Amino acid sequence: MRPTAPANTAKTSPANDASNLAGRAGIQSVEVGFTLLSVLAKSPQAMMLRDLAHAADMSPAKAHRYLVSFQRLGLVSQDPLSNRYDLGPASLRIGLAGLSRSDPVRSARAAIADWSAQIGHTMALAVWGNQGPTMVHWHDGGAAAAAKLRLGDVMPLLSSATGRCFLSFMAHRHPDHPACERMLQRELAAVAHHPQSDIPKDTNAVAALISETRQHGVARVVGSLIPGISGLCAPVFDSQGQLTMGLVTLGASGVFDADWNGETATTLRAFATQLSHDLGCPDTALR
Repeated sequence: MRPTAPANTAKTSPANDASNLAGRAGIQSVEVGFTLLSVLAKSPQAMMLRDLAHAADMSPAKAHRYLVSFQRLGLVSQDPLSNRYDLGPASLRIGLAGLSRSDPVRSARAAIADWSAQIGHTMALAVWGNQGPTMVHWHDGGAAAAAKLRLGDVMPLLSSATGRCFLSFMAHRHPDHPACERMLQRELAAVAHHPQSDIPKDTNAVAALISETRQHGVARVVGSLIPGISGLCAPVFDSQGQLTMGLVTLGASGVFDADWNGETATTLRAFATQLSHDLGCPDTALR
């Protein structure tokens, strides 16, 4: 199943915007020149003219003419010693302006109805609130009855897919995160004698859970929080590579595909990756 952007929203992804504009007249030279900026944006370091031109599929002479204009505008800079080209201060200002206006929850809310229809199950959004992973939006997928989520619900770290996602992808990058650590210790004390075997009960089991979750790029529970309900939660990262939101889907275990590599998990990961890219997350943070 291939994820698609919503068709009737006020804010769409850049790829979807491009497809909507495909039939309109534009200035081809601007589009050609932008290829150079796009190559520089994806490069981890400044580039020599020949390499930049090759990556942009144009001759060095043609690329150089565009780069001269971009330098005048501040979109590109050139190191006087190495002669390598990199994004200039104007490009950085434009990028920062776009990021400052990005709202991950708003972007996801615009898409969640279409995403839920593609997955075929209820979907929800969660962020880290004052008390822990907090549900801020949900969309009923209309499939077999699933647990109803309420706005403001705080999800446990150890027995919910949402909590496991935040535990694995936020605490991993911030091992000294005080709120997460306090919440984890309270839950470990509470589940010490819990009969369910899939809920970790000590730090070694927690470490194994985090490792497994990170390996698969998505968190999972099968009846751990609510009997008969399974769920998955994929991490969404911001421009700094920090966890900003959890993208959740859940449904009745009898009809919900909770396999790590199943279609539901694969599609959910694709949605989360798409949203992370839209928020400016570098590719290295998604590996």
